[in-house]
Amino acid sequence: MEQTEILYNGRCPICSAEIAQYRRLADRTGAPLRFTDLHDADLSAWALSADQATRRLHARQGKRIISGFPAFLTLWHALPRWRWLARLLSLPVLRQIADLGYNYIAAPALYQLHLRREARRNA
Repeated sequence: MEQTEILYNGRCPICSAEIAQYRRLADRTGAPLRFTDLHDADLSAWALSADQATRRLHARQGKRIISGFPAFLTLWHALPRWRWLARLLSLPVLRQIADLGYNYIAAPALYQLHLRREARRNA
């Protein structure tokens, strides 16, 4: 399996806690994953602006960039204890529901929280 790099928002406490869980499992199992905080990344190599990068999870395999819910499927597929979830949520109807939930509920809510944290940080 080729290495997958995960780009995440390290300033988001929810994102950081979730990524820490994935990172521990990847380290224990030797999963081919690398985790990069978007605030430490060269976003031009991802062809993303800072705003685009904070709006959703991104994964990169070779030159291919995967964004949003498909990035989670890519991540989960690489982790032994999460493969079952990747397979389940890859089923057509479940994938559509999960994708809609991520795009219209989870990602926008996390982005709004990020904007509030950044406004307080810069005030």
